Amino acid sequence: MYRIIQKGISNAKFRRDLTSFPAVCQHPLRTLSRTSQQSAEEGNKDGGFLRKRLKETADTLVIGGGCVGVSLAYHLAKAGQKDVVLLEKTELTAGSTWHAAGLTTYYHPGINLKKVHYDSIKLYEKLEEETGQAVGFHQPGSIRIASSAVRVDEIRYQMTRTHWHVTPQFMIGPEKIKELFPLLNMDKVLAGLYTPGDGHIDPYSLTMALAAGARMYGASIYNSSPVTGITPLENGKWDVETPHGTIRANRIVNASGFWARELGEMIGFQHPTIPVHHQYVVTATVPEVKALKTELPVIRDLEGSYYLRQERDGLLFGPYEKEAKMVLQDSWVRDGVPPGFGKELFESDLDRIMDHVEMAMEMVPVLKDADIINVVAGPITYTPDLSPMVGPHQGARNYWTAIGFGYGVIHAGGIGKFLSDWIITGEPPYDLIECDPNRYGKWVTVPYLCDKARESYGFNNVVGYPKEERFAGRPTERVSGVYELLKDQCSMGFHAGWEQPHYFYKPGDQKGYNPSFRRTNWFGPVGRECKLVMEKVGVVDLSPFGKFVVKGKDSGKLLDYLFANTMPKVGMTNISHMLTPRGRVFAEVTITQTAPGEFLLLTGSGSERHDLRWIEQKAEDGGYDVEISNITDNVGVLGVAGPFARNVLQKLTDADMSDAGFKFLHCKKINMAGVDLRAIRISYTGELGWELYIDMPHMATVYKAIMEAGREDGIDNFGTYAMNSLRLEKGFRGWGAEMNCDTNPFEAGLDYFIKLNKPADFIGKQALQQIKAEGVKKKLSYLTVDTDDIDPEGNETIWLNGKVVGNTTSGCFSYTAGQSLCFGYLPVALANVGQKVEVELLNRKYPAMVIQEPLVLTEPTRTRLQKKSKSRV
Repeated sequence: MYRIIQKGISNAKFRRDLTSFPAVCQHPLRTLSRTSQQSAEEGNKDGGFLRKRLKETADTLVIGGGCVGVSLAYHLAKAGQKDVVLLEKTELTAGSTWHAAGLTTYYHPGINLKKVHYDSIKLYEKLEEETGQAVGFHQPGSIRIASSAVRVDEIRYQMTRTHWHVTPQFMIGPEKIKELFPLLNMDKVLAGLYTPGDGHIDPYSLTMALAAGARMYGASIYNSSPVTGITPLENGKWDVETPHGTIRANRIVNASGFWARELGEMIGFQHPTIPVHHQYVVTATVPEVKALKTELPVIRDLEGSYYLRQERDGLLFGPYEKEAKMVLQDSWVRDGVPPGFGKELFESDLDRIMDHVEMAMEMVPVLKDADIINVVAGPITYTPDLSPMVGPHQGARNYWTAIGFGYGVIHAGGIGKFLSDWIITGEPPYDLIECDPNRYGKWVTVPYLCDKARESYGFNNVVGYPKEERFAGRPTERVSGVYELLKDQCSMGFHAGWEQPHYFYKPGDQKGYNPSFRRTNWFGPVGRECKLVMEKVGVVDLSPFGKFVVKGKDSGKLLDYLFANTMPKVGMTNISHMLTPRGRVFAEVTITQTAPGEFLLLTGSGSERHDLRWIEQKAEDGGYDVEISNITDNVGVLGVAGPFARNVLQKLTDADMSDAGFKFLHCKKINMAGVDLRAIRISYTGELGWELYIDMPHMATVYKAIMEAGREDGIDNFGTYAMNSLRLEKGFRGWGAEMNCDTNPFEAGLDYFIKLNKPADFIGKQALQQIKAEGVKKKLSYLTVDTDDIDPEGNETIWLNGKVVGNTTSGCFSYTAGQSLCFGYLPVALANVGQKVEVELLNRKYPAMVIQEPLVLTEPTRTRLQKKSKSRV
């Protein structure tokens, strides 16, 4: 592995006073020879001039020569794109790549990023053979150490979520851990999460191999080519200026690491990225390490919050400090990255990591006598939630981002492939919405960014509970008109910048955020709220939903092209789906035609700008004459649901709220409590209900009036946890769970909403016709699960006869039926009512059975059946 050699600290030992060590020098030397460097870095600076002529055009222009940007250039060129150009302001790997610790792992606590990690490792395994460039890839495996009971539960939780993926992963006991890592002090070790195939790679050599491959397949890479200006053109192309000339590109990809914010500012964006100081320490040869016959696996001590791996015959150790001690380079957000900074480091501050050093010495005692030869303190880039920003950006045509990578080395290979596939085919190859750059909006201020980055850095090794909440930087400016009225009565959740009630407290309830892998303090209150909605009437704040208005001469034509359902008539509402060209479900949207040619679109909070970008792109690409407005922040939404909902609302308006006067899935403008608003008869609880769309300044007025009017009917508040339970027991699917870019609507049971016979040639229509003709291989199934103090939540493994046969998508406890239930995908042959399987929860398999959906009939269905029964009588 290419090394940085520091002077002045070669005789330092962990056991001495680490704060007395000299600072890391600002210009570390490299052991790479000049001849090999020249061969690896074509186009390097020579007297301020390029070695070759700058191209004038590009299909895709990648800005940034770190491992992520070079990986994208490699994948695009390999996939056959003929005009791929990469611009690097200094030299490849400058920024964060060159000093990275190079860890690689199949593991990720989420679901979708596991695929990214998998693709990266599989690429790195064959890259040297493909390109002829050594990459220094070591795969000794890794172990995540659990030294507390809750950490053991966390491992069980992750095992449950991993069995249905291709990556091998094992929960192992102390004896096996000691066998794999014989230098550990086992006093506190209870269990481990072992992943064979994990390891580490030399980031510099990796990037050079990717660059060699990119050039081999026809890409052009220019070093010493800083971008000095970016100009968008009316046709969607870009003029990108450099000191050596201007390149006209069909699309540009910002992959510029901690320069990403500055590059974004050139076109009016303030990307929420910030550099964080990260330190790691490299030791000299450790005799006990040198004596080993096989390389040690990488360990991650979760309680100690550090990683440790073998580095030649020594050790490399890197901690993640708590919020109070970690350091942000926030001056770069305000003032920009200092000119000339590229392959420099920060001064080290070993005092900051002493707590972690002591824990590491206790866990790996040979560290106590290890000589330190190197301390690396360099910048890595963070976003507020620690996930990168990957994909096309809303608000600028053909502008893509691949930025905010706190773990760029393990993400580089997979993200390069993901973006390349998306660019070439026009749709994402799989769901990765947690990395969508459009999840952030103007509500992300610099103070919020700093607060969340501090929190996220410290959260690197905290326990990853289900229903996790993080509280730094909250609330943002995104609060609804009833937030002040509700904030002290409930447990708030965070949704795309919004505060939204999860559940409400009553006297005697245990208040506060109390996370657990089992049922916890929210379980009782949520049951109470479900009973409220089923038997009386409840009110829920739904303001975080994304809300758009589409109007104009071509509005109906555009929406007919975008959505697989027919468009609702004026004054009516329906559920519609946007599909990808392959027939995958890109979005689920509630559409209301409020006036001739004017439509109100409602989508989930987490997909607001994700969906808006898609709509705007298709409108621009097709030249549709429409006006699209995002009114999300201007309009509040109250949901009123339950058998007494009509009684309550009728007291406040002269409009006819009767069943005949206000039918299901109809919309009206009404005046309520002196406020003009729009009401839609719909409820995501499946009960009798309305959604009220109110100008935000008047929302509190309407809310207070509703609560007063419903006092005699026992009205109260309910939150999103209860709404989720109610929607699941009614069999309602949710986008991002039961349907997404990994599934087609026929697999998800959305046939009712897909109108293949409508005249419009909507996106995905041809693909769906083929899918329907060929049939599907898996189907969404509805299951009850016999559990104890735990309920499914989604992404758990489904088993049959000791084999993995599927996965859950979402789940909960049905308080109405007194039964745990879930949705899950199964092979068609197993998706039959009565089929018995097992659902894994916390590494234990619980009996489950496919049942006829829904578990509880919706209010409209119950009403219709009652009318039929009376008619027969």
